[in-house]
This record gives sequence, C-alpha cells and structure tokens, in this order.
Amino acid sequence: MIWNPNKECMPLEQMRTLQGKRLHKIVSYVYHNVPFYRNKLQEMDITPDDITSIDDIVKLPYTTKQDLRDNYPFGLQAAPQSEIIRIHASSGTTGNPTIVGYSRKDIGVWSECMARCLTAYGITRDDTMSIAYGYGLFTGGLGAHYGVETLGAAAVPVSTGNTEKHIRLLKDLGVTGIACTPSYALHLAETMEKLGIDKSTLKLRSGAFGAEPWTENMRHEIEERLGLKAYNLYGLSEIMGPCVSYECSEQSGSHVNEDHFFPEIIDPDTLEPLPLGQTGELVFTTLTKEGMPLLRYRTRDLCCLYREECACGRTSVKMGRILGRTDDMLIIRGINVFPSQVESVILSMPECAPRYLLVVDRVNNLDTLTVQVEVRQEYFAQGFDTFEPIFKLERDLAAKLRSVLSINAKVEVKQPGTLERSMGKSKFVIDKRQLK
Repeated sequence: MIWNPNKECMPLEQMRTLQGKRLHKIVSYVYHNVPFYRNKLQEMDITPDDITSIDDIVKLPYTTKQDLRDNYPFGLQAAPQSEIIRIHASSGTTGNPTIVGYSRKDIGVWSECMARCLTAYGITRDDTMSIAYGYGLFTGGLGAHYGVETLGAAAVPVSTGNTEKHIRLLKDLGVTGIACTPSYALHLAETMEKLGIDKSTLKLRSGAFGAEPWTENMRHEIEERLGLKAYNLYGLSEIMGPCVSYECSEQSGSHVNEDHFFPEIIDPDTLEPLPLGQTGELVFTTLTKEGMPLLRYRTRDLCCLYREECACGRTSVKMGRILGRTDDMLIIRGINVFPSQVESVILSMPECAPRYLLVVDRVNNLDTLTVQVEVRQEYFAQGFDTFEPIFKLERDLAAKLRSVLSINAKVEVKQPGTLERSMGKSKFVIDKRQLK
C-alpha cells in the first residue's frame, strides 16, 4: 500500500526538478525572513538567484545544533509569530533547548508524511494504533498521533508509563499497531512475560519504532517477543519529527520523504559531500517548511544513502540503518566505539538480554570500558544463580568484544531486571571522563 503514489513513486528526474524549485523558493524565503541566513549567504556572496537547481545545494552553508542554541529561542524562525500554531523542543539535556515552531501548513505536511509511513507499515483506517511515545515538547507522541488520525485509524494516546495498564488496553481494545521506542517495546514484552500474558492473546501485527538507535538483532527480538513486524521510523525535532523516513514492507532501508526533506551524506571532518553508498554524516534541508526552515542541517547521525529498485514501488532514496552519531561515538584508547557495535555483539550471544550499560572511565590516565549486561531470565533460571556460569559468560563476552572492537572491556553480568528501565529514550552510556 502507498499513501501518496504521485510523490512516493515519482521518477527521479521529475523529483529533482521539484526539489530544485522548492530549494530556490526556501532559500529566497529564509534570505528575506531570517537574518542569520541572510548574513551567512551574504558573507558567502550568494543570493537566492544563484540557486537554480537541486545541484546548487552544495553552495549553501551548513547549520548546526549550536546555531539553533545561539539563536534561542526564535532567532531562526522565518514565519511571524502569529502564524505559529505549535512549538516543540528537543529532548537534549545540555545548553539551551532547540525550539522549533510549526505553522498550520507544517503540521499538515507532517501529518501527511506520517500517514505515508504508517501506510508503508500496513496500517489502514481499520486499525487501532497505540502511541507510547512521549507527548508534550518531544515530537514523537503528537507526530505519530496526527499521522494516525490523518490516515483515519484510531489513535490510543497511551504515552509513556503505567505499562501494565497499557498491556490491558492492548488486549481489551484489540490494538493492532504500536508506536514507541525499541527499548520500550522490549520492556512491554518483558512485563507481559512477568504477568504471564502470551503474545498470542494480543492482535498486534505492526510496530513503528524509532527515537533511538537499534540493531537488526533487536528487531528480531521485538518481532519474536511481541508477534509483530517491527519497522524503523526516523525523524528529528529540528527537521520535522517522526516521518522524515520510514521502512516499507521490504524492511531493507528507510525511504526518505525527499519531496519535503532533501538528504545529503558528508564527510564529518572535511564537510565534503560523499557519493551514494558511502557512510558519513546525514544532512537535511527542509524544502517546504514555513515555521523554521533549515539549510543543510547536520544531524550528527552516521549512515549511508542509496538508490535501488524497491519491490514496494517507491522510488525515493533510501537511508541505511543509523550506525551511531558523530557526537556519541566513544573514543577509548584511540579506538572509535559506537554503542550499536557493542549491542550487536551482546545480542549475538543467546544468554544476554538486550539490556546493557556502557560505563567509560579514566583510571591512572588510561581509559576503561565496563559493559554491564543482563542475563536472560530463562538462562538465569537454569543455573546462572551460581558464580561459574556467570564468570564464563563474562569471559566469553569480553573475548568477543575484544575480537570485534579490538579493545579490552570489563564485563559485568547482571541478574534479570537489575539495570534501570526507561519509558522514553533509554540511556546506554555513562562517560565518567566528562564528569571529572
């Protein structure tokens, strides 16, 4: 199923023509309405007339999260305040929050793009969708909610917290779809198992999971324990929120809504654009946004872009899975380590649950990495309550981490349920080096 075949299946050359027209229009719009961009473009001796096709995007300046913080709260807003009907803010914890205003048209585009995502997941107007992203300043809850209602399905705004009540609603309402973080999906499954509720008693068949990195192993885990198909959903508050890209039934990369969000991949060090297929930092330009348009916004997410004929019929460019972030990459004794790499190793071992915490510290001027991981309940019940199997698992996991990451890590195997749970985005890393 395709929500908007005219845009989602548009031939490449036709799409590039549309993108070029929209890029010229948005550059002209910010040039005349956002002093920050006007000054930047004038410093580079660029006017809107210099932007005549989508290929000219390389002439434009980059925008960073620091730019948003420096212009807090409304310095990058292009629309007058009278046209802003909603304000969201990033979930970051350092510095000024990033404030993003949305016009009525922005909300309409967001809803339309989210409806595209849900349709790709197989959701129809006959479905009931439980939304367990956080509502409020975080874009996840309301972003998914408006998409569900635009599609014509029934939205259940559960938000986060009270997981047992949520499970009851899943059963009693015959909920068929769910939107939440991958870690919360696993928390739901864990709670169901503790309550003795079998997945077969639910009608769940489709899940929209995002807001944090997750791996293929985690996807399989969610699908097995909840009895549904797990789809990736990508977005970020600075660009629009959830709906920027989405997986289809093929589950082989995420289609970008590139008629509204133009993606690039750049080398994070040289800032030079990279060709399709190469991994680098993801950059987005909003092509139709009115409230706070952004030119070449550096997301800090690492992935690749590629084009391939997709069996679903969509022609849009695809994003590969997010491999990590340039700003959460850990450099430990000169070696680059991403939490997603550690997670892949953990989930390759059947005894380990998908619950882990990386603790980085500095002892005697040397970096140390401790990996805390829970053992699965079924293994714990089969003898892991004694020391020897725990010690063996710690040794085996440490050896595998050393083989894959080329780094020595101390492994601490924990009992089931001992690592802290989160209803929203989970925290996977504590870097104590930054606290000293």
